[in-house]
This record gives sequence, C-alpha cells and structure tokens, in this order.
Amino acid sequence: MVDQPLRVVAAACDGACSGNPGPGGWGALLRFEDGSQRELGGADPATTNNRMELTAALALLDNLRDLPRHPDLVIRTDSRYLIDGLQKWLAGWKRKGWRTASGGQVLNRDLWERLDRARLPDLSLVHVRGHSGDPDNDRCDVIAVAFSRGQRPRLALEGPAEPALPLPAQEAPVLMASGLKTPVLKASVATKSGAKTTAASTPAARTAAAMTAAAMTAAARTAAARTVVLESEAAVAAPSELAPEALGKLLSRLELAERLAAGGFALTLVELAQLVELPLRSLESREQAWPWRDWTVVPLGQGRWRLVRDAGGLELRQ
Repeated sequence: MVDQPLRVVAAACDGACSGNPGPGGWGALLRFEDGSQRELGGADPATTNNRMELTAALALLDNLRDLPRHPDLVIRTDSRYLIDGLQKWLAGWKRKGWRTASGGQVLNRDLWERLDRARLPDLSLVHVRGHSGDPDNDRCDVIAVAFSRGQRPRLALEGPAEPALPLPAQEAPVLMASGLKTPVLKASVATKSGAKTTAASTPAARTAAAMTAAAMTAAARTAAARTVVLESEAAVAAPSELAPEALGKLLSRLELAERLAAGGFALTLVELAQLVELPLRSLESREQAWPWRDWTVVPLGQGRWRLVRDAGGLELRQ
C-alpha cells in the first residue's frame, strides 16, 4: 500500500518591524500531520510592519498551493490588516481602481495584487491575539523578530537549538530553498572532480547569486533584493535575551491549555494535535478520554475534544 502524502494541518505567519518604517522581518510555518513542520522567514532593511505581515502570508500561500491540506486547515495570524484586506477591502479597492474609500492610493498595492493572485479559495484566515500563548503565532513572531534584528535564524523541523547567525553588514542577495515562488538565485559551485553542484548556503554561492542577480529584470531585482528567505531542517533558537526556546514553548502551551480548560472550549482534532504536539494520525483512532499532563482530554463527539483539569492539579493550585 502506497502511503498518502502528508497533509498540512496548521499554518501561521507573522511580521515584525523595528521603527516602522525600519528594519523588518517575517516568519511563517506549516505543520504536517506527522508532527513535522516547515519554517520560512526573511528580512528587509527598510520596510513597515504591514509589509512584513503581507510578505509572510504571501510566502505561506505560495508554499501551500502545491501541498495536500487537511480540510480543517486555516491560516492563523494576529494581523487584522491582512485579514480585513483580503476578506473585506480587496474587492472594493479593485472596483475603485485601487483607491481607498477616501480616494487615496491603496498602500502596499504591489503585495495586495500578489496576494490576490496567490490566495486559495478554500483556505480562510483566523485571527489570534498576538503574544497570547498561541504556540505557532509565538514561533512565527520569534522568527520575524530575529530577522528584523539582523539575525539569520536557522529554521526548524527538529533538532538541538542553535544560535542565530548575524546577517552581513550589507544586504544579502536573495537565497531561497524550496518555498517562495519568486525569482530564485542558485549558484553552481565546482567540486574537486570538476562537476558542478548547487549550494545556495555557502559564501561562494551567495557571491555567485549576487552576480546572477545582475542579469535579472529590474522588477525581479527589486523584489529579490528586498527579501532573504532561508529554509532548513535545523532548529532555531530564540534571540539570546529570551528564555530557552523549549521552556518558553512549553510554558505557552500549558498556559493556553489552562485557559482552554477553564473556558470549556471545544477543540477540533487538528487543534488538539497542535496543542499536545502529537501527530494527527496518532490521535485519529482515539475514542476514549485520555490523560495529558495535568488535564484529561475528553471526547465530545463529532470530532470535538475538551480539556478537563485533573482534580489533583486543582488541589495543588488551591
């Protein structure tokens, strides 16, 4: 029996900017049903927070287009600007020739036009409050902030945390892995045997990529020069002044679980897998209540679950 391709079960994006306008960064992630994830990020030396939010969403949509998606998948973001723009304002802007209700020019039109072409009709955006303990939103924020501070974080599937690397003093040429579908510069590096291999992460490759950029069209050069995209399977550490990433993520998840239990909120199976960090496939066969840390996960029927605080945990808190 041939295994079915893994579906994306969670997606999130975020942007950050120091100064607004100023140096900016963006981060995005996709989580798959086996528990693995893909992370994306980039930087712009002179931008705004809104442009970084839109850029993050664009990268996410470009990646999602060719990936199998769980039917409950949504994109989680803390940007009302992004959500309202795509779901409320965009149609009116286009009817009015890219003018706002007051008659002014729509800001960031170039990105809105690309988002309009890239968006997927069966995929909606859901607002989450920033810095509220949502683990994927918090992770995207860490990536975006690191890039905005001139760091080059290593983006994660799994593995030990590694320190973020500083960006070069001059703006780097665009580097891309397998994600964002905009012009990609890859350098061919000669091996000792004379064969050529592609190595987009070496200094020599970056130099060659910069030379290749001179041959691009003016529009493509402008787009490429403003974005650095890196993607890898090594884990990324939070900025050095923050708490250890593993402990920070655990605390965020536990605080979120506490609020979900106290509010009696129902969770879909996808949301539950995201919270407890277990592969979706390992949860699909469960039908009875089961323990998770200080809570019991209780089935509600129709694919919904609820966290109930254990009595022992409540006694300890009194």
